[in-house]
Amino acid sequence: MRTLIRSLLICAVVAGAGCGRDDGKGAEGATRDAAPLELYNAASIARPMRAVLDSFAARTGTRFNQQTASSLELARRVLELDGEPDVLVLSDPDIFPQLLEPAITTWHALFARNRMVLAYTPRSNGAAEIDSSNWYRILERPGMETGRSDPVHDPAGYRALLVWQLAEQHYRQPGLADRMLRAAPPRNVRAREADQVALLEMGEYDYTWTYQNLAEAAGFRYVKLPDAIDLGNPADSARYATASVRVPGKNARDSVTFTGRPILFAVSIPRAAPNPELAARFVAFLVSEDGRRILRATHFDALDRAAFVGNGVPAVLTQDTSGR
Repeated sequence: MRTLIRSLLICAVVAGAGCGRDDGKGAEGATRDAAPLELYNAASIARPMRAVLDSFAARTGTRFNQQTASSLELARRVLELDGEPDVLVLSDPDIFPQLLEPAITTWHALFARNRMVLAYTPRSNGAAEIDSSNWYRILERPGMETGRSDPVHDPAGYRALLVWQLAEQHYRQPGLADRMLRAAPPRNVRAREADQVALLEMGEYDYTWTYQNLAEAAGFRYVKLPDAIDLGNPADSARYATASVRVPGKNARDSVTFTGRPILFAVSIPRAAPNPELAARFVAFLVSEDGRRILRATHFDALDRAAFVGNGVPAVLTQDTSGR
């Protein structure tokens, strides 16, 4: 039993590589010799996507490789031809038109939403008193350690910067964004937002900026920020759009601007996908009723119906996805 548990833990940590089902012929005719489904997904959705992959594999006999990294890192990897995924899942749909369309893909589907929160644990300094009205004052106290992800690599990193800009307006606190930047110094910046969650759990940080789904999945407490600043409410889209950040684009020599928008997650199938038909079947399952149920069971807020953007969407995906 100990060996089995250890194997399962390794399987999860190594992002699913080689951990898909490989049991011969499956329910829909997949065989041991068929090429595996290659999935690249944002680190912040690694566990929900693994749950969907496991269910899809159990139903179809499909083998899969799951590679996890920050969304901008994945996009640059595809652009540099260092990988050819069948399915690409990113934590910011704007990365598709900014960097990947139309050269890599011509469409993407919005399938889930999220919001930014300030996560903490019972042992965090100030845990007994922090709330949505005083969080920025508590983060400025001497000795506080606050983590954030790197905006150069991870959308959660530049979304934290957007939240601070919006908070400066909302609380009428000039200079607040710069003060929050100092409260989360470079030594507390990591490439992936998911790494921040681990450091908070270890007690290295008092607080970290993260997505609500990750905070809930880890069992953290979190400050529910006002809708006007947490990038989670479509009704506040106009307000969000007043904030923006610039980050490196395809390489260090160019840059792209990301404007504040309600947080959505998106999926696409690259034009050079090695297994496009299998990829389309998987995405159809992801956005189906069964896929939504699996995502929601992992604290991930799936949209009631996927929204497709662009041209050339596979026909199987434009059919009714309310059930399966």
